[in-house]
Amino acid sequence: MSNDFIIKQLSSLDEIPCESWNSLIDTDNPFVRYEYLYGLERFDCLKSHGWVPCHLVLYSGSSLTGALPLYIRTNSYGEFVFDWSWADAYERAGGKYYPKLVSAIPFAPVSGPRLLVNPKHPQVDIVKQQLIEKVLQIIKSNHLSSYHCLFPSQSENIFLEKNLLQRHTVQYHWRNQGYIDFNDFLGSMNSKKRKQIRRERKKIIESMVDIECYTGGQMNEYLWDVYYEFYCSTFHKRWGNPRLTKDFFYSLSNSMPSETLIILAKAGENYIAGSFLMKGKNTLYGRHWGCVEQLPYLHFELCYYQPIQYCIEKGIKFFDAGVQGEHKLARGFDPVITNSFHWIEDINFRTAIEEFLVHEKREINVYVNELSLHLPYKNEAKIEIK
Repeated sequence: MSNDFIIKQLSSLDEIPCESWNSLIDTDNPFVRYEYLYGLERFDCLKSHGWVPCHLVLYSGSSLTGALPLYIRTNSYGEFVFDWSWADAYERAGGKYYPKLVSAIPFAPVSGPRLLVNPKHPQVDIVKQQLIEKVLQIIKSNHLSSYHCLFPSQSENIFLEKNLLQRHTVQYHWRNQGYIDFNDFLGSMNSKKRKQIRRERKKIIESMVDIECYTGGQMNEYLWDVYYEFYCSTFHKRWGNPRLTKDFFYSLSNSMPSETLIILAKAGENYIAGSFLMKGKNTLYGRHWGCVEQLPYLHFELCYYQPIQYCIEKGIKFFDAGVQGEHKLARGFDPVITNSFHWIEDINFRTAIEEFLVHEKREINVYVNELSLHLPYKNEAKIEIK
């Protein structure tokens, strides 16, 4: 390692100033910002769910030059790149898969930078290499099974592929083709899908449901309490204990007021459902939804149609609706291949995983090409499967 570089490991982001971390971020992605990541730590969202911070920061002299969000994981919940079968095979062979190291945004399958480097530094790739090498040293010296870098930005793919094994997954993203309004968007779709969406939205109007949109800065404790009930209801029905705490949501009104968006549905005097989104300048990210009253198509309205309408009105280019859900195709979303990168310390297991990934990539490419045949647009020449 160069004598000019010093790498330190942090047990919490409160060990460095907010402005130092954010100075490394050359993007509008809200999830890698200090305010979001430290908020997860500060308001007790992580350790009870098996996310233990151990972030790396790299100094060149006295200047913070690079960083890597890093967590010790004792399970694979909240990662959205499913390696349960790897863990099972590893442990059946006599190994111990957990703990492992992960670079990701906890509970959020959103792509964005993971290797943070001051964009003005003259040796950006060298800084990235030092961070990766440090992770692999930690793996070896602590006898850990593996390292996983989940959903890095596309610009990092080539660099990471030189060091780690690449894996493909599929998400569904909507792209703004310069639409004037929601009707203009519908006009790009074939007749069947256009009529379907109009019928679904009409049902919401006939249900006498009012839709309200709030930025984080407009949210107060009462509105957060309302939304939090919806958020918790979804977790209690499907996954158990909620991951994000009420205090974390409260904090977003002050720490990230313009990057936070809440969409609420109100029937008469009572709120009945809500969705939580985060936004950058170019991308809106759908995150969580919940309700206390089930109405036909209300989920589609709050999680798809209202966010799409918001993107059109604000000139936002992309809407990332996350993993899973082929039903999103009929509502204007394109299948997009996203990436994760993995290091398995055991050479025999690494070789087996590498062979598995070759076959899995081939299957995913076939799957995405099949999905592309079912896109709802009149002019499919507009669609590019990434």
